[in-house]
Amino acid sequence: MDLVISPTSPYARKVRIVRLEKGLQDRVQVVTASPLAPGSRAVIQNPLGKVPSLILDDGTVLFDSPVICAYLDAIDGAPSLTDFSGDQRWGCDRAQALGDGIMDAAYNLVMERRRDPGEQSASWLERWQQNIAHAVTAMEQDVQRRGSAFDIGSISCAVALGYLDFRLSDIDWWQGHADLRSWYETFIERPSFQMTDYE
Repeated sequence: MDLVISPTSPYARKVRIVRLEKGLQDRVQVVTASPLAPGSRAVIQNPLGKVPSLILDDGTVLFDSPVICAYLDAIDGAPSLTDFSGDQRWGCDRAQALGDGIMDAAYNLVMERRRDPGEQSASWLERWQQNIAHAVTAMEQDVQRRGSAFDIGSISCAVALGYLDFRLSDIDWWQGHADLRSWYETFIERPSFQMTDYE
């Protein structure tokens, strides 16, 4: 199988971490592509033109990071990162949605800032920054409630915070969130996070 990624994509980083945590390096090969490069659609094979995408051995293409993560998690047994029931499932899914939502807002903010200043929307910039601020507060509460759980929810949250540090360090998400910062600094010591740090 081929996992098509961009080294700076937080969604791709999330999938790469699952690949490493599940020990699938020999079964899933990483292919690098830039979604903005001419001709990249033929490599990515995602009809939406985005990364990551996972090209299965039979040619089927999976896309969107939650789908790919669930697929990789299902290939190999315990410990599961995505397959839970009851309250544990909803807590995990909620945390993943929170982390992915921060990534969405952060990506939109980054892309808007790259536009010509005269074309930027001040209202959207403010909205995305406010969404990030509210989500970081909710994430801290979520981390306090879920503790040391290691699953796709906590992976998504840690990746989102890492992306904020990488692309939007001026936001200073850690200000006023000492508990979340402490959780994050412990979490990113895992080898899978070290090995997928942004280039």
